[in-house]
Amino acid sequence: MATLTYLQAISAALRDELRADQRVFVMGEDIGVFGGAFKVTDGFIDEFGPERVMDTPLAESAIIGTAIGAAVVGLRPVCEMQFADFISCGFDQLVNVAGKMHYRQGLAVPITVRLPSGGGFSGGPFHSQNPEAWFMHSPGIKVVAPSTAEDAKGLLHAAIHDPNPVCYMEHKHLYRRVKGEVPEGVYETPFTARVARPGSDLVVIAYGAMVGVALEATEDLDGASVEVLDLRSLVPLDEAAILDSVARCSKVVIVDEANSTCAAGAQVAALIAERGFEWLDGPVVRVATPDVPIPFSPPLEQAVLPGVERVKEACRELLEY
Repeated sequence: MATLTYLQAISAALRDELRADQRVFVMGEDIGVFGGAFKVTDGFIDEFGPERVMDTPLAESAIIGTAIGAAVVGLRPVCEMQFADFISCGFDQLVNVAGKMHYRQGLAVPITVRLPSGGGFSGGPFHSQNPEAWFMHSPGIKVVAPSTAEDAKGLLHAAIHDPNPVCYMEHKHLYRRVKGEVPEGVYETPFTARVARPGSDLVVIAYGAMVGVALEATEDLDGASVEVLDLRSLVPLDEAAILDSVARCSKVVIVDEANSTCAAGAQVAALIAERGFEWLDGPVVRVATPDVPIPFSPPLEQAVLPGVERVKEACRELLEY
């Protein structure tokens, strides 16, 4: 195993796929000569050439539309949106064409859309969103959100191999802050949840960057045994793992960096209310970003994004319930 950052793990997965399968190619704004806004594809154009590492115009709709056409004829494109926020410009192609094509025409659309998402670096309202819930509500599209370097690589391999469109939510704040041992070569991480830390008094359910926040917040929480469940996949949602944790722990805190209303955490809370209510020893508590744009100002951004202290406070209050 090699020790890689989250960003290096994503880069390694792309290299592995490009080397292993001639059908795979990558495309996006500035990903070729410049190596990508965050340097994920740095050096790729030298190894694989401009036909497989394609610089595109600043036209997200055209990027997704081109990828759909390539996928339908048997290729496996990986699209990079420079920032997840800008997928809104390609929304129609992804939701109304890619997501519905199998239902309408019986065609596989194996495209992977890499979406650098999340706040924490003063990117402001146009570069800090977590738009995963947009696509959770769109039938035909899968959504994954890794929190570790190992899963960043394995989930990207699995996404590229999947015959369906997959939104791959890669959190920018994790790129160079998260590091871990990563298996070499091609391997797939399943689209299921994992228990990041077992516990019995309370479970914190999170995904992406919020898994690390949850782990830190509950590392030593007044002697309580706190489980942390890393969802990893939002579509499909691992309902069995969620309900198993609820049955075992009986108290639930859901941490979600996206805006609170209709977010992934809201869907998890609804699932628990519908199918796990009898196991609960208290209300389901949510910690999320309020329904405001993400501020550019660092103090204001810190005030709205879920952090360690907010999660600690929520857990302590629920443990005392």
